[in-house]
Amino acid sequence: MASGGQQAELPWWQKYLARGVGCGGGVIALGLGLFNCITLSAFCVVAGIWQMVAAFIVISAEAPCCCMFVEFVQRYSMWVDTRPYWQKSVFYVVLAIPPFIMCITVSIILGSGLIFLCGVLYGLMALGKNENKNLAGGQTPIASANVQWVAAGPV
Repeated sequence: MASGGQQAELPWWQKYLARGVGCGGGVIALGLGLFNCITLSAFCVVAGIWQMVAAFIVISAEAPCCCMFVEFVQRYSMWVDTRPYWQKSVFYVVLAIPPFIMCITVSIILGSGLIFLCGVLYGLMALGKNENKNLAGGQTPIASANVQWVAAGPV
């Protein structure tokens, strides 16, 4: 994974969850994209091809061991690993949207939906941890404001 200040603070399971959804979702999207190409509608064929290309891009970025016989995949995977999480998120979400626009079938919803989910997980990772140091005692902001007002007394 990429090294960085914000990216190093995340829990290990969150990193592996996003990578696992990308890898597993890519494999599932690849198979469902092939299945979606068996139709009479031209838009659904194009959506299936788009989904298969998107799945290959996600698999080659998240699990380069699956594509080790393609020469450029190792360099591409290392380049993607250096990108911030928000860039991965935007790329995967944008990559998953066109098949939904072209053809709505169960195979498109499941396949591109998993790629979209991977993008959402990377987006959540880009947001980072949500820590509020004022709420260390487990109080809500309203309760802590009331305690301060009571301690100060009415003016």
